[in-house]
Parts: sequence; structure tokens; C-alpha cells
Amino acid sequence: MKIKNGYMLREVAGEAVVVPTGEATLNFQGIISLNETGALLWKELEQGCEKKDLVQALLDEYEVDAETAEKDVNEFLKRADDAGLIDG
Repeated sequence: MKIKNGYMLREVAGEAVVVPTGEATLNFQGIISLNETGALLWKELEQGCEKKDLVQALLDEYEVDAETAEKDVNEFLKRADDAGLIDG
């Protein structure tokens, strides 16, 4: 899975935000704020990866157990998918 074209992660005033670009601005107006974990997952998804890779990225970066990492990934993916940001 991968982030759809037309969305970019930017840092604004020290905060990670997702902004639409190009034609995506016609369907999505506004910005999405991400916490540090969300920004990490976003960066992984920009390159394209599987859910297991996202879980592993959280396990590698944070002191968290696998169950918590998977729960966090599932929540992030659901929200991103509901917002129409995910391909695949």
C-alpha cells in the first residue's frame, strides 16, 4: 500500500501536516495534523510498504509491544483510508 499521489507531508511551525497538492485540492480542502508516530508511518507509506512493515517500523523506533504497535497501525490506516489517502 502507498500514499495516493497529490498529498505531501510538510513541517509547519514544528508540526507535521499533510497537505493536498495539484488536483487533490479539488477533493480535499484543509490539512491533516500528524503526531510523531503518524509522521513516521506516513514516511514509510510514501515509499510503499505492507502493514507488517509499518508495525516493524514502530517496534524499531519506539519501546512498544507488538500488540500496541499493530493496534496503532490499524487505527492510522483506517483513518488514512477513510480520508481517501491510501492506494492499495
